[in-house]
Amino acid sequence: MAARRFGQVIGLRPESLEEYKRHHSAVWPEILKAIREAGLRNYSIFHFRGQLFAYFEYTGPEGELEARLAELARAPRMREWWDIMDPMQAPVEGRAPGEWWADMEEVFHAD
Repeated sequence: MAARRFGQVIGLRPESLEEYKRHHSAVWPEILKAIREAGLRNYSIFHFRGQLFAYFEYTGPEGELEARLAELARAPRMREWWDIMDPMQAPVEGRAPGEWWADMEEVFHAD
């Protein structure tokens, strides 16, 4: 099965950049395990001028993405991790209702 690719964007409060980078240089093992178990691979976050861009691929079974993301949200320590990250982030205008990170539309891909 081919991976489904996702791009997301969110703002980062300027005063939080170093702390955000510090936390992501040592992500808790429980968080990494939960990401893998959700079927997410190739997860990367990039920073540019106050914006964070996340990229990941979903490699799990077709039709299970929403359920796996809900399970990820219930993973041990995930809420604790988000409680640290959320105040550093600034959701972008124009995101869909209910989104924290705004999903982006893929307009090009080449392997």
